[in-house]
Amino acid sequence: MLETAIQQKVDSWLTGNYDEETKTEIKGLLERNEHEALSDAFYKDLEFGTGGLRGIMGAGSNRMNRYTLGMATQGLCNYLKQNFPGQQVKVAIAHDSRNNSDVFARISAGIFSANGIKVYLFEALRPTPQLSFAIRHLGCQSGVVVTASHNPKEYNGYKVYWNDGAQVTSPHDKNIIAEVNKITSIDEVKFEPVPENIEMVGAELDEAYINKVVGLSISQDAIKNQHDLKIVYTPLHGTGITLVPRVLERFGFTNINVVDEQAEPNGNFPTVVYPNPEEKEAMTLALKKAAAIDADIVLATDPDSDRVGIAVKNPKGEFVLLNGNQTGALLINYLLLAWQKAGKLTGKEFVVKTIVTTDLIEKIAQSYNVTMYETLTGFKYIAEKIREVEGKELYIGGGEESYGYMIGDFVRDKDGISACALIAEMAAVAKDRGQSLYEMMVEMYTKYGFYKEELVSFTKKGQRGAEEIQQMMADMRANPPQTIAGSRVVEVSDYKLSTRKNLITGEETKLDLESSNVLQYMTEDGSKISARPSGTEPKIKFYISVNEPLSSAAEADATEQKLNQKIEQILVDLKLK
Repeated sequence: MLETAIQQKVDSWLTGNYDEETKTEIKGLLERNEHEALSDAFYKDLEFGTGGLRGIMGAGSNRMNRYTLGMATQGLCNYLKQNFPGQQVKVAIAHDSRNNSDVFARISAGIFSANGIKVYLFEALRPTPQLSFAIRHLGCQSGVVVTASHNPKEYNGYKVYWNDGAQVTSPHDKNIIAEVNKITSIDEVKFEPVPENIEMVGAELDEAYINKVVGLSISQDAIKNQHDLKIVYTPLHGTGITLVPRVLERFGFTNINVVDEQAEPNGNFPTVVYPNPEEKEAMTLALKKAAAIDADIVLATDPDSDRVGIAVKNPKGEFVLLNGNQTGALLINYLLLAWQKAGKLTGKEFVVKTIVTTDLIEKIAQSYNVTMYETLTGFKYIAEKIREVEGKELYIGGGEESYGYMIGDFVRDKDGISACALIAEMAAVAKDRGQSLYEMMVEMYTKYGFYKEELVSFTKKGQRGAEEIQQMMADMRANPPQTIAGSRVVEVSDYKLSTRKNLITGEETKLDLESSNVLQYMTEDGSKISARPSGTEPKIKFYISVNEPLSSAAEADATEQKLNQKIEQILVDLKLK
């Protein structure tokens, strides 16, 4: 039997103004007595969070469909008209390669247009960073992109941006949520499009964006010398195919090898389990091609091309995947050295990283006397910091451990397109010096210390899973460990309470960041362990960072083994394995 409240919701969908296809799907679940599936589809409303919507596609109030999307869009329309009275409000809309993304984009465009809002709708799939760029380029007040990033194929989502091209932050995020929550019936949604309010865009915006990316290049001489650098690229059936090869060519690279089996956009992602460049399995075909042609570097973007994963050759000639922390640190290290060599560092530049991203970036920035700011997880906070100091300080680059990087500020979100180009340029610079990118990384470790990070995630689906995740966080707050891997815990940062406590002195300081459900332990030997429920997936994530000095490249393997053992002990001590 279904709970009464759930049954009432099911009945309202069966009798309400919903299409027959939706009603048939619900009736089928009822006839098959799939009560658990029905409960999960209706036990709550799909939450319009601070970044928008994300959920499994299907019928139900807790699913991604034309109605949950429609109510969210109507709420956003209402908020935009309140915020920009007397103005012609404009929005840009893009979508990725997922199933129904194009349909959802058109539905959104129709609702905006019916509310008297001017819509710039991309004519075909485009990367998320290009949507961020388009908002400022076209003078829009807002924008949305239909994507669920790297989630499994069953998911889709809807990310909302403000007039600076960044995902919405306070106070707009909570105010939009309040407006969305006021929409209590699909009958309040203006679904009927007004075609004259919709303008299709494409090629002109491609060219404008590509020109900006090409302008980021710093080492053209190295690219000329190494133009035939062997690059293997896979878009993992996503939007990257529309721009990454073109941008690499415009940078001057002439030997770009696309993984044919994954070149075609396809929302079923037929060659991978998860379209996620963090997953080794997703890189299998690219690594196979790289081995066959003896490539110098492998690049992979996720479906909406805001993140990038890479593989490089180690001294044994084997391809190894770098994690997001390694790539991010390499990029910052390269950018700061290149800016210094070009005489562009004036003392007013800065870089940004998030609180769960490697502290190696801070050490690198300090060595160049470049300011480093730390933000909560999410590029909207990096964009917020850029906004805060705009006109006084100059942003070079930044990123977070989850394979997201943003170089330059013409895009205000993570950008896998520009990251691919700058990573390839960095590989060309290394090769011009007679190095591989792996050797460049080891050189960085010998200068700043060998930092090793690992991410451990636990998936907890549905209502019960959400409750389990909250309980895990509550238990860790109530019972913090005294030692981890033989090293004393000396500091606990609770970003939910905005406090940092020194366990040696008892001193407590206030954290100057918005409240967020993150808990962080620091140990005496410099290890850092962070716990954070995901904001976009039914997961709780544990971020582990350890480090050791590295005396020489010859000691790299032994030092890495030592760090791996320390990570293993941390996992055991925290009962994570």
